[in-house]
Amino acid sequence: MKISALRRFWVTFSVYVVGFYASTLNRFTTKGAEHIPAHGGVLIASNHISAYETIFLPWAIIRHHHFQMLWAPAKEELFRKPFQRIIYSSWGAFPVRRGRDVKATHVIEDLLKTQKVMLFPEGTRHRDGRLGKGNRGVGKIIYETRPTVIPTALIGLNHWKFPGIGQQATAVFGEPLDFSDLYARENCKETHLLIVERVMQGIAGLLRKEGAYVGEA
Repeated sequence: MKISALRRFWVTFSVYVVGFYASTLNRFTTKGAEHIPAHGGVLIASNHISAYETIFLPWAIIRHHHFQMLWAPAKEELFRKPFQRIIYSSWGAFPVRRGRDVKATHVIEDLLKTQKVMLFPEGTRHRDGRLGKGNRGVGKIIYETRPTVIPTALIGLNHWKFPGIGQQATAVFGEPLDFSDLYARENCKETHLLIVERVMQGIAGLLRKEGAYVGEA
């Protein structure tokens, strides 16, 4: 996929503006960014605790990978107003319909051949910080595309207020997950479930290591 230098510059500039608020006015920190590959298809699989994640997670990643894109599916309601549609699209977001959206799935699979994509396998936010079950569709996408999967734990963002100063939050990136045993299995529902369960276990492990695991939703 060819992405213009102007768009890459715009995305990097935008995340640094966000980063000033996140990490200078507030205390948003990052751990384990060295686990994120510089190139190739990468799936950032994160827990989902706040609406702010799609703004601050790109800062946590692109600050270490300048002039790259981080693509993200977002609910289609965000794209109804022309100005919002232009801004969100320029940052790498694309609309997804509620329920099963075959078109969006194809977009994600195509992007994961060469690009970085962030997904929230739970599919819905848990503001209390609890970890929900992963969506089988994410397991299917991983099986079909075989990207590097980075489990990601977001901590503290569910307590942020906007605007605010001095608020603490952390993004923790784990080592890439190994699915080689599951890729050897049949391409079926059970395999997809096992894959997404391993993703959620990876996220849970990071939360436990940080002392932030509060149980399952």
